[in-house]
Amino acid sequence: MARRAIEDENVRSLIKVSDGKSYAITLPIDVIRRWRWKNHQKVELTIDEKKKRIIIEDWKG
Repeated sequence: MARRAIEDENVRSLIKVSDGKSYAITLPIDVIRRWRWKNHQKVELTIDEKKKRIIIEDWKG
């Protein structure tokens, strides 16, 4: 798979998983490493219907 152009680096695709009952999106590995997130780490999702955006934050538990 070819690397994306610099201007398209943050463009991602939705992927259908689990027989179409869920969707997934990949995050850039450099961001995960910079924030020191780990595999199976809990994150908090905030959905803003008005601006059509999703905010992913570290879960403060």
